[in-house]
Amino acid sequence: MAEPMATRVGLFVTCLVDLIRPSVGFAAATLLVDAGCTVEVPPQSCCGQPAFNSGDRATAREIAAQVIVAFAPYDYVVAPSGSCAGMLKVHYPELFRGDPNWQPHADALAEKSYELVSFLVDVRGLDRVKARLEATATYHDSCSSLRELGVRDQPRRLLATVEGLRLAEMRDTEVCCGFGGTFCVKYPEISNAIVAKKAAAIAATGADLLLAGDLGCLMNMVGKLQRDGAKIEARHVAEVLAGMTYEPAIGVPSRRGAA
Repeated sequence: MAEPMATRVGLFVTCLVDLIRPSVGFAAATLLVDAGCTVEVPPQSCCGQPAFNSGDRATAREIAAQVIVAFAPYDYVVAPSGSCAGMLKVHYPELFRGDPNWQPHADALAEKSYELVSFLVDVRGLDRVKARLEATATYHDSCSSLRELGVRDQPRRLLATVEGLRLAEMRDTEVCCGFGGTFCVKYPEISNAIVAKKAAAIAATGADLLLAGDLGCLMNMVGKLQRDGAKIEARHVAEVLAGMTYEPAIGVPSRRGAA
């Protein structure tokens, strides 16, 4: 009898991962392959969230249409980002609501789109990883992952199986970090006030490692921590779960690129 075909996953890499932290994409692919999936990365662009959040629905629809076509062949679409996965799953159907040609395709994409750790736990049934890391970490819940996709316990469940890793919950972990995509550009003073409270909560845990599932949140938080002189490293949760902790921490320049 022929073996069943592996689940075919289209990996939505995200702009920030592609341009700033490619190791997150490789970590995501490793985790998906280890979970029994075949992984492909089709030609792709931005998910359209910056245009959507800025009120430019026409441009957002143009971008979304490209993504829908590119990822149509796959069983699932998985992104190592709650905000991008939330855009695909929650907001694409909004963009095309009432359009008889595009709404069915947007709904179909939304139905099979997931944030990475949610997919691993909720769809693939992953309950442990083989990674090891001696560190005390605190985990930040990004707004999109938590509020749009219901991702909270899944990353903690897998992090609890990383050998040597200790989790220290921060105060107000579910409160926004102040990034908000274009929000931090439009309202920098408000954004800085929000991230200042978040940085203080992170430092108060005594953790030496900050984890999150959204690279934008991590970059915003670690930037504030470094400006305040805090010696706390930051990594995407996928890197830790995949055991890819040999890469420089987020916000710490690689020796290859350092002056």
